[in-house]
Amino acid sequence: MKCSTQLYLIYSIVLLFLIQSCSSKQSKVSTEQYITILGIVQDGGYPHIGCQKICCTNVYNGKSKRKNVIALGLVDLKNQQKWLFEATPDMHTQLAILEQNHLQKESLIDGVFLTHAHIGHYTGLMYFGREALGKKNIPVYTMPKMKNYLENNGPWNQLISLQNIVLKELQHNIPIVLNPTIKVTPFVVPHRDEFSETVGYKIEGSKKTALFIPDIDKWEKWKKNIIDEVKKVDYAFLDATFFNQKEVKRAMTEVPHPFIEETITLFQNESLTTKNKVIFIHFNHTNPALQEDSNERKAIEKLGFRFASEGNNYQL
Repeated sequence: MKCSTQLYLIYSIVLLFLIQSCSSKQSKVSTEQYITILGIVQDGGYPHIGCQKICCTNVYNGKSKRKNVIALGLVDLKNQQKWLFEATPDMHTQLAILEQNHLQKESLIDGVFLTHAHIGHYTGLMYFGREALGKKNIPVYTMPKMKNYLENNGPWNQLISLQNIVLKELQHNIPIVLNPTIKVTPFVVPHRDEFSETVGYKIEGSKKTALFIPDIDKWEKWKKNIIDEVKKVDYAFLDATFFNQKEVKRAMTEVPHPFIEETITLFQNESLTTKNKVIFIHFNHTNPALQEDSNERKAIEKLGFRFASEGNNYQL
């Protein structure tokens, strides 16, 4: 009887070890592919040029922290690859974060996906030039008009002539397969297209899918229904530039974006599961929801919506 008890005890210990080992392996696999948030604010950054309001002076007096211009990192640890979405004026810092905190490799980055030709979304390409990094053949994924803009305007065309970057042309709704388990699909959205078209991206991993729409004029101007599109994915990183109409004194027709209040109204009758997929990003410095302790942000979070913060990771 004593021998039988000992055998049972040994069996139980071995079984527990196997379960823990399996669980550990599953946890490791689940984090092999992910999106990491490298920046969350609008093109002008935070603090913002010319701003003497409390929102920005709080950074200078130490009450708030500086935040990077919007960018996502896409990391695949299994295949030792990483990509950047947006080439911001903070790109040098954002690439360093990817290198130090996520994946170190000689090539620095496997490619950069651009959404459009507004200053916060492509001007970081300057760091790839001879004055800074000066490496060769970094893939930059662009839509046709964006490609034409870079090819025919300095200093960007110098990056091409010196082979610092290699442009990879994208097409609307045509997926790009990055490896056997990751693909990226660009889609055109309505925005102020002075120099290029504007796109969002669908990012598909081995298990989960994300939408990335940092800039759009208004949801109703898009040919697709944003609610339907959010329901199809696991995460939706959506334009949250302004909180409402009253936020800034300049004419909103000059810088149209869907207000956070408008997006909330659109989703008000949807399930908590759907609301929880919406992750607001691309905040103007004046947006009260940029501040983590603001009443506006806390109220929205209680409704089930989420906010992107630098350093957050989302498994794919």
